[in-house]
Amino acid sequence: MSYSPKSYRKFMATITTAALIASAAAPMASAAEAKQFSDVSESFWAAEEIYSLVEQGFINGYEDNTYKPNQSIIRGQAANLLMRALDLPVPSDVKAFEDVAEGSSFAEGAAATKAADIFNGSNGKFNAGAELTREQMASVLVRAFDLKATEEDITFTDWDSISPSHQENIEILAQNGITTGKEDGSFDPKAPVNRATFAVFLERALDKVQPAPQPEPQPEPVDNYNLTIMHTNDTHAHLDNVAKRVTAVKNVRAEKPNALLVDAGDVFSGTLYFNEFRAQADLEFMNLMGYDLMTFGNHEFDLGTNEGGHQPLADFIKGASFPFVSANVDFSSDALFKDINQGDLITEQPEDGNIYKGIIKEIDGEKVGIFGLTTEETVAISSPEQVAFENYLEEAEEAVAAFEEAGIDKIVAVTHIGYDDNAAVDNDLELAMQIDGIDVIVGGHSHTKLDEAVWVEEDESGEAKEPTIIVQASQYGDYLGTVDVEFDENGVVVGAAAELIKVDDLEEDAEAAEKLLQYSTKIDEVKNTETGAVAVNALENPRQGEGQTVSVRSNETPLGNLITDGMLDKAKQFNPDTVIAVQNGGGIRAAIDAGPITLGDVLTTLPFGNTLATMELTGAELVAALEHSVSQAPAESGGFLHVAGMKFTYDSSKPAGERVVSVEVEEEEGVITALDEEKTYVIATNAFTAKGGDGFDMFAKAYDEGRVTDLGFADWENLRDYVAQLETVEPTVEGRIVDEAQQTENE
Repeated sequence: MSYSPKSYRKFMATITTAALIASAAAPMASAAEAKQFSDVSESFWAAEEIYSLVEQGFINGYEDNTYKPNQSIIRGQAANLLMRALDLPVPSDVKAFEDVAEGSSFAEGAAATKAADIFNGSNGKFNAGAELTREQMASVLVRAFDLKATEEDITFTDWDSISPSHQENIEILAQNGITTGKEDGSFDPKAPVNRATFAVFLERALDKVQPAPQPEPQPEPVDNYNLTIMHTNDTHAHLDNVAKRVTAVKNVRAEKPNALLVDAGDVFSGTLYFNEFRAQADLEFMNLMGYDLMTFGNHEFDLGTNEGGHQPLADFIKGASFPFVSANVDFSSDALFKDINQGDLITEQPEDGNIYKGIIKEIDGEKVGIFGLTTEETVAISSPEQVAFENYLEEAEEAVAAFEEAGIDKIVAVTHIGYDDNAAVDNDLELAMQIDGIDVIVGGHSHTKLDEAVWVEEDESGEAKEPTIIVQASQYGDYLGTVDVEFDENGVVVGAAAELIKVDDLEEDAEAAEKLLQYSTKIDEVKNTETGAVAVNALENPRQGEGQTVSVRSNETPLGNLITDGMLDKAKQFNPDTVIAVQNGGGIRAAIDAGPITLGDVLTTLPFGNTLATMELTGAELVAALEHSVSQAPAESGGFLHVAGMKFTYDSSKPAGERVVSVEVEEEEGVITALDEEKTYVIATNAFTAKGGDGFDMFAKAYDEGRVTDLGFADWENLRDYVAQLETVEPTVEGRIVDEAQQTENE
């Protein structure tokens, strides 16, 4: 079911205002002059009431001679209609509900009907864009027309389905003859009220009351446009709760059937589901939920260096029942994407399983332009290989210009650049400030939990600009983000109500839960395979936020020490000269619980399948790498290095690049010596970091010069073998990495 807010609101204002100012002596049109709608036959169930209103001159229908009896009415429209029809006074403060902005076209109607005790909302919210249900309309009419109860006994077959708060009013509505229920004896309380039903209710209500003459109706104001977007980001193959996410999507669509559903990237990598099924499990559920589009995250490119390259990504795209958008990702040099990459094309007719710069969707009679962006850091933090990344600001400006040239003034950017990430590279706040014309940014990458829409109303110079709103829905599918955006007649955002729906609070969708079993059963088998090792204590994998200052991306951790010890142990078996191991904190993805360590624990902690490599580096190059590792401290960085075979101190209060204070190396067991910057050391790490991932240019230089040897063992295999060798696992923080500034602060 769909509706066109602009045409529908204008129609409803005409019908209600005209009806309620009419008197008993109103002139009647002759039967010959009565309009006959092409979609309302004389046998139609509501024809008598509809044509009665037509004959009285109260309604005219559409220019194409249709009445569209099955279109729905939304709560905001109903509030405005009742405000005008009953001549309700408007309070001086129209901010009656937290989700209706003062500039909204629904603000006065919502405030007036709340003051008149007609609409009361729920939990401080009005939900203006939601379709009005039959049970809600019953309460609205009873309160608006002050209908009274009689002694007649009323019963509907679905009485138990009626919300208790509406039961009395439904009974009163029926006692007054305004509703008779459905043919099967039910009331169908949750169904939306359509134009035919509203005409019947209105005609019958007018027969019951004779309202006082009202002032002449004022010209209907230009209607605003409302767009609803559901959004996810950084799900990282977390599928254990996906059946509940399906429920969340269905619940929103039940109220707002035309709501968009988009994903802002990083479906790939993170759990056993990805290791086993290479995103095909995720894809099945995305197709089931009916995603409208997706942009690419950096982790979509994690498999570029594996055998077969990006074949899993190409398969994922081709199997999607939706298109992909990214204005700044260039796939042209990778033959795997030849048939599905549409380059710089922006189209109104996108094909599923294809990649576009942007697409145009018509929603409720209005065209909306949507394009995507992916962080340029992907080159450093993933393995894109032949896939290239262009400047996000230049490409965004070009996309916006193309939409505006096509006459589109409602533009959405679906981005994977981070809400407030490194501004020198890319982030959503910079995008909003620097590129005019973007109305909504649906973001990802930084895993930011934005409980409310963030408004950006100043440009990079601090000058006022048309608003851009930013939303992001945390991570791992824990929330389904929703945002209702209201545009004025010029396409300017004047209102936005965002909400994060906590998925775990919902029931599982039965169909999705059944589908998940085919995957979860296999995962359970893998998870339960024990390595033979036992963790004495839980090995945490902390992140900053909500009062937590320690992070795997800024501090030494027991788990980081365990992983690097395992890397060093394995590397020494093949090159005894290896003395140091380093692991990027961004590659450690999950904690390990106390107790038996399973293969599932290991795979979830190190999910990327990076292979073990050794590098020959000078001491000076290693110091440069350590400087890069702590350059963002005490803030988080995925390139923060955990270490084994060495320890170092630094001072985060000093300028980046001048922070490392001392470095010591254990070249022989139990013998600690100061690092010699002139000496060459053999260092173990993962292949991703060895090739310069996370911005380690000195490692990339060593790789280009042939100083890197890939040993071929997956990182999870190294950890599995090492903990099995230990049997009892009890790593601790040993002072391998010490920030003197933080140490002084804590004294």
